[in-house]
Amino acid sequence: MLHDLATGVLRGLDPEQAHTLTLMGLKAGLGPKDTQVDAPVLATRLAGIDLSNPVGLAAGFDKNADAPDALLAMGFGFVECGAVTPRAQAGKPRPRIFRLEEDEAVINRMGFPNKGLGRFRRQLQARAGRPGLVGVNLGANLDSEDRIADYVACLKDLKGLAGFFTVNVSSPNTPGLRTLQASGALDDLLARVAAVRDEAPVFLKVAPDIEDSEAADMVAAVRRHALDGVIVSNTSITRPESLKSARMGEAGGLSGPPIFQRSTELVREFRSAAGPDLAIIGVGGIDSADAAYAKIRAGANALQLYTGMVYHGPGLIPQIKAGLVERLQADGFASVSDAVGAG
Repeated sequence: MLHDLATGVLRGLDPEQAHTLTLMGLKAGLGPKDTQVDAPVLATRLAGIDLSNPVGLAAGFDKNADAPDALLAMGFGFVECGAVTPRAQAGKPRPRIFRLEEDEAVINRMGFPNKGLGRFRRQLQARAGRPGLVGVNLGANLDSEDRIADYVACLKDLKGLAGFFTVNVSSPNTPGLRTLQASGALDDLLARVAAVRDEAPVFLKVAPDIEDSEAADMVAAVRRHALDGVIVSNTSITRPESLKSARMGEAGGLSGPPIFQRSTELVREFRSAAGPDLAIIGVGGIDSADAAYAKIRAGANALQLYTGMVYHGPGLIPQIKAGLVERLQADGFASVSDAVGAG
């Protein structure tokens, strides 16, 4: 309760300042702790990894792997840090995060600000041997002449230090990055990534703005290069007619409830194209147990959220987990895994 009240106070600050203060609090040990043991019905399996619950934190919150263990302690089943790029970079000019209060949404045009690969590696080395699934979102520098080489460099340097890796070709805030989703470029990228990977699962993160027909082609590319799954989806460059905020015209990627329907439809498309075996993480507009359950029934093995916490605070995590237990039990499922794609 106290931490959810703090969320309301932080919403009165500039979004980036509020985010910085939140991370400082987490690093200082002031974050909330979920001491409840996850109910067995919340168990799921993701690319060969057993999770006690399917609710993960999306990349972008902890860009430099500053507080993954504090975030896990909040009740997340897994945490994704990053995006990390080979060289430190400041990202796009401020202001670059905008709350759309009336829509409980956010637009950001961050551009992968981070302190670089060397520091990121040291942060992961410092937590080596600790429990909890921590993944890494791989990015490319804004001024890179060979973006595929950036992904390869990050993956090679962090091998053995992360529970999974995400090849992020779907951020709208690095000019030209999304062209790597096109079939020829995607094959080149995934081939070079596959050549340097280790046993940790590797996911491809896609944009919600692709055509439905592209899902099958992307699944085929993922299978050709033996990747382990897909994260569906990143932020959107579209602006739904339902938006009410005066900030809706800001450039950048839209996240939150306005992209829930599209991202969930795309989860369903990827599950249909992939069949039952490929791991899918569903992201986009999850702010309640109903939204989380809809993603699972559409075909997601696990989930990620971020924007929902901006408006509802860290109490959203146990609320979603408790709501999922109720819904799974009501529908007669023994675990989350049994409900995947049931809708």
